[in-house]
Amino acid sequence: MCNFEVGPKSCFWLTFLHMESLALRCSGRRERKTVAILLPLSIPSHLAADPGKDRAQKEPTETMAAPGPAIPKYDKLGFLLNLDSKLSPELASKYANFSEGVCKPGYASALMTVIFPKFSKPAPMFLDDSFRKWARIRDFVPPFGIKGQDNLIKAILSATKDYRLTPALDSLSCRRCIIVGNGGVLANKSLGLKIDDYDVVVRLNSAPVKGFEKDVGGKTTLRITYPEGAIQKMEQYEKDSLFVLAGFKWQDFKWLKYIVYKEKVSASDGFWKSVATRVPREPHEIRILNPYFIQEAAFSFIGLPFNNGLMGRGNIPTLGSVAITMALHNCDEVAVAGFGYDMSSPNAPLHYYENIKMSAIKEVGSSC
Repeated sequence: MCNFEVGPKSCFWLTFLHMESLALRCSGRRERKTVAILLPLSIPSHLAADPGKDRAQKEPTETMAAPGPAIPKYDKLGFLLNLDSKLSPELASKYANFSEGVCKPGYASALMTVIFPKFSKPAPMFLDDSFRKWARIRDFVPPFGIKGQDNLIKAILSATKDYRLTPALDSLSCRRCIIVGNGGVLANKSLGLKIDDYDVVVRLNSAPVKGFEKDVGGKTTLRITYPEGAIQKMEQYEKDSLFVLAGFKWQDFKWLKYIVYKEKVSASDGFWKSVATRVPREPHEIRILNPYFIQEAAFSFIGLPFNNGLMGRGNIPTLGSVAITMALHNCDEVAVAGFGYDMSSPNAPLHYYENIKMSAIKEVGSSC
């Protein structure tokens, strides 16, 4: 499990940022590997040295060779290339004063701003009744925006009438969130209690909890999914959680309207596999994820092809990267667990809840 913490031996893990490609299935769907980037937070002693002395040591003399070409500080997306860079002394001092286990306000966004200066924190978690006013999503069609979906979204929101987290979570002055992936790296790690200790636990698609509490915890605050990924067996839903739609196509919003109004779901509505026909949630327990997070994850963080803002092959981010993007904007501390593939262990489980092995990815790829 990776988290944003300050301490002598702690570090900041940011998953999902660049190189996503892994293996291409015969169907043409690209499986993506989450890449972890490690940014230590301890401040080395040389940063505290006298700046005048440091400059004097580095001033060029007449015998020194001419300087070479300037080394770029940021990559083409705007991410800091030298990931050993630290927080400013002011911020490092501010967060170092927090005791172990105490939530640090604004910590995740402070770290993001260090390695990605273009990061702008304000971005609501869910769509609300003012969704038409948000320029960032107004001019893009799904999955990167809401263009053409006004009537469907308005109908859904008029029934749900709630656009935030729970009152208890909204009242927190500092919020700790964890995104739980479905990777087999969670198997037999006994992280359940640590996961449940977070204020907000986010799970993805149909990943089960019952029977796996020791490794993945039993708490679910948000379950983010889309029609084809939603749990289809009612008994597998947790008792208390918000059901959150990540809309990747216009049919997804139509499906959610059926669910909210308890109407019959048509199997011929353009889904690529069978979908849930019912979700055991009342309208006030249903949310629509802000599609800006899909847009930002794809184009700003991962650098997938823009394709004129239209969905196409190779420019759809994984749901996990979208969930992490959402958390970076809405949580003070963010942790991730269950992401990444260990291709060096072919007998390791692909997912924590099934017996399919890592070798299955290579087998599928070699048969194409």
